[in-house]
Amino acid sequence: MNIKFFNVALGIALTATALSASAQKSYTQGVLNLTTDARGQQIQAKTYFTADSSAIAFTAGPAQIKVLKDNKDSFFAVIVDVSQFNVKKAGVASPADIEEMTASYPKFTFAPSGETKQISGFNCKKVVATDAKGTKYDIWVTNDFTLPAGVVPSYYNGVGGIPVQYTSFSQGQSASVTLNSVTEDKAPAGTFGIPAGFDKITLEELKAMSGGGN
Repeated sequence: MNIKFFNVALGIALTATALSASAQKSYTQGVLNLTTDARGQQIQAKTYFTADSSAIAFTAGPAQIKVLKDNKDSFFAVIVDVSQFNVKKAGVASPADIEEMTASYPKFTFAPSGETKQISGFNCKKVVATDAKGTKYDIWVTNDFTLPAGVVPSYYNGVGGIPVQYTSFSQGQSASVTLNSVTEDKAPAGTFGIPAGFDKITLEELKAMSGGGN
């Protein structure tokens, strides 16, 4: 698995849990479906969330990947299952890893544009996000619903709603993400834990296995 693609996948995971929707609804748990275009490859992802945890599952090449995190940014792990190569690894982030990831987030200022449209059935408004280098991003957000505290990633705090169509960021990589649908289904048992039979390694060791380096 290419390391740059792996970094994009992490960015998707860190941002995807910001989503969930239905008009005027407050969610405490659910399942959402996302589409992302990461380095030219379209990915369908499914995210499970509760008031304190989230897990996003998707496929990248031959790998089945699940990313686990809590909503306080104190736990983060990437589980990789490549059955054809008999690889079952769980890369667990250290506190320093988590601090590095959050420190790498862009710092935005936000300007509402006045433009509105529906995306996936959600009422959205466009906000222009400008980073410290002056690069601008169109972020479509909605106020149709609310989420548990700590779910929205910190770099979109103050955007004026929940991102529905937006750009995710991680370690110098970016990807476009769109929310397609959401349900209130409960996550299957064991969704938010590391399964038995997986080797626990550091996140850096997992990255090295994915190709090594940035």
